[in-house]
Amino acid sequence: MQKTRLVQAPLIALILAACNSADADAPPLRSLAEQDPTASAGEPTEAAEPGEQVTIRVSGIEGQVEIADDEAERSRGLMFREKLGENDGMLFIYPRERTLGFWMKNTLIPLDIAYADREGRIVDIQQMEPQTLETHDSAAPAQYALEMNQGWFEANGVGIGDRIEF
Repeated sequence: MQKTRLVQAPLIALILAACNSADADAPPLRSLAEQDPTASAGEPTEAAEPGEQVTIRVSGIEGQVEIADDEAERSRGLMFREKLGENDGMLFIYPRERTLGFWMKNTLIPLDIAYADREGRIVDIQQMEPQTLETHDSAAPAQYALEMNQGWFEANGVGIGDRIEF
């Protein structure tokens, strides 16, 4: 049985390497919106049940966020949600830094988004209006995007250069 494990380990490493290199050539997220913003094929039609939650801290303020770390979770995001708790949100995690872009199609609540680099340092914060097709591109490469209720970052004194700890 140990021989099988030794053979499988390099195979798994090769598969993972192939997946990571394929992502390296992936276009920025905004290109999905540019293809056909009115297309609905494959889109979720209702809110997902809240997923895995973790506690984060930003400028000393704690919050509970859902983790969106795979394609399906990132695509659904906070669509069709009618409310968020005061210090609740969603943390989008990507495999590497790149220009990220988000839009608000099928998102019912106004949100702020903070883009953060691989170290969790906020590089950009933007306000997003519900149910719009406008793409909000990160001002710098980012690996994380944190969506919170609109006004949350300003109300809590969070700005560019602050870190998201999770």
